[in-house]
Amino acid sequence: MSVTDIDAAALVDSVRTIRETQPLVQSLTNTVTINDVANVILHWGGLPVMADSPGDAGEMADLSSALLINTGQIPEGRVEAMHEAGRKANERGIPVVLDPVGVGSTPSRESVAESLLSEIEFTAIKGNYGEIAALTGVEAEVKGVESVGDYEDIERTASSLAESTDALVVASGVDDVVADADGAVRLAAGHEMLGEVVGTGCMLGATVATFCAALEDSHEAAVHSTLAFGLAGERAADMEHAGPGSYRTNFRDAVADLTAETVAEFDLEDQLEQAL
Repeated sequence: MSVTDIDAAALVDSVRTIRETQPLVQSLTNTVTINDVANVILHWGGLPVMADSPGDAGEMADLSSALLINTGQIPEGRVEAMHEAGRKANERGIPVVLDPVGVGSTPSRESVAESLLSEIEFTAIKGNYGEIAALTGVEAEVKGVESVGDYEDIERTASSLAESTDALVVASGVDDVVADADGAVRLAAGHEMLGEVVGTGCMLGATVATFCAALEDSHEAAVHSTLAFGLAGERAADMEHAGPGSYRTNFRDAVADLTAETVAEFDLEDQLEQAL
């Protein structure tokens, strides 16, 4: 994975492809952020569907262009539906994205994540630094669903997880890291206000799934989705806002308005670094 493959024109083309193809993105997510997840898929240009019960989940996966599995809440029926939808998605060969919310905080969440990873092939795994470290077996500190502590070797950790799962890995933090088995790219896009709004991590997972649904190249989808999300976060901060509530609204507007003109405002060279 090389930063030399990433430029503004390619990023704009990716966003345009989503809006032209309008992929159906199925999400099994938590009730805390379900509305935000649905809306960010819609604002990128995809079509959201939130089928998360046994029976319906598998049937909807038979119609979708990509599947997002978010483990923010793990009642028994939803976990059953996750496996059902994941198996159907794998049968059809559509992208499946895992957002292992809170893994590392409780044994129950670890067990669910392990079972999903053992039975389902994932195109991408998106988590915060702590969640990615926990999945790799590295010591991690996760409080509830938040990552705390220092992760100085997150690039190698993410790349190791990519190698063991054969999935692309997006590790979100102060800087975001996108890794495969051969290397990692560090992205310095985004804004600290994203951390003041509950659900932005879930929205990033949904963004990764939406890009994967529309783009043939999953490596490109992982990097472009993470970069586009960060740029929208920066642009939202430049809009007038009084605090986290109005920033959240600005962010949704910034996603919907990410065009060639708005991307041109940013110097992508300063925001991308070959990290591994």
